[in-house]
Amino acid sequence: MTKVLLSLHVLAALLAVGPVAVAASMFPPTLRRALAGPGDGDGTARTTLRTLHRICRVYAGIGVAVPLFGFATAGSLRVLGDGWLIASIVLTAAAAALLALLILPAQDRVLDGDPNPVAPGRLAMLTGVFNLLWATVTVLMIIRPGSTTGA
Repeated sequence: MTKVLLSLHVLAALLAVGPVAVAASMFPPTLRRALAGPGDGDGTARTTLRTLHRICRVYAGIGVAVPLFGFATAGSLRVLGDGWLIASIVLTAAAAALLALLILPAQDRVLDGDPNPVAPGRLAMLTGVFNLLWATVTVLMIIRPGSTTGA
């Protein structure tokens, strides 16, 4: 059962977090193009922004499966109290909070036509931190400091 849970956890991470990381990273440069060319005749940049935001929102919702399968896997492996896992949980919570409280609302404001939207550079920075948090969690999951498996 542990192998099935771990497989589901990894698949959920790849299929849910990956698209959010890519779409959120593409949003700031597309926003720069939209702001630079408000005369975008066919609305391509705005359409792309809406699509990227929708990807972020939908896959963020699906991404809830990642920690659910993660907790089930950790319980099965009996590692719930291990420091590397606790650090991963904290970093995952930080990444989720960053996405839910700052990145997605900033994207919403842009799409709602807020006259003072978030600066593309600030949004790029927030997205970079989000991606760095997930990269760190991934490394912790692979390295697992203190693991007795040696892998």
